[in-house]
Amino acid sequence: MARLKDKYQKEILPRLKERFKYKNNLEVPRLEKIVINVGLGEAVADPKFLEAVVGELAAITGQKPIATKARKSIAGFKIRAGMTIGCKVTLRGNRMFEFFDRLVNVALPRVRDFRGISPNSFDGKGNFTLGIKEQTIFPEISYEKIPMVHGMDITLITTAKSNEEARELLKLSGMPFQE
Repeated sequence: MARLKDKYQKEILPRLKERFKYKNNLEVPRLEKIVINVGLGEAVADPKFLEAVVGELAAITGQKPIATKARKSIAGFKIRAGMTIGCKVTLRGNRMFEFFDRLVNVALPRVRDFRGISPNSFDGKGNFTLGIKEQTIFPEISYEKIPMVHGMDITLITTAKSNEEARELLKLSGMPFQE
């Protein structure tokens, strides 16, 4: 079992149940899935770049990403409908907990001048989105082997009903929020 999943069941669940006065364990918010999205406008000019990003994302998450395609044509960006412009991965279960654990304990502390994550990125329904500027913070990526530095969006989807519940869940899980 993933270390974070075990911690959730033994420590986080009882603390959330007590703080928000839940009667049932199934009411307590939990992490449902994590979606990692990489948008690549540069992939239009160089298809090899997209292959490299797919390989990097697979190494980071342990799961093969799917390619995302443009829904409509945008002449200003030289994009046609149906062109591949990015990739994404949806993590659930043990892979989700393992990735979240590595993100919080290994990757985020490697960010230069890191002072914590802004707690303002909640969407009002208990989901949190985090933007990362470069993929080199993950130890699976070798800086010498990457063709270009790119960012990614990481969305943590929870079953929380409000931002306050989700913030408390993520804080107890180890997410380093700014004070």
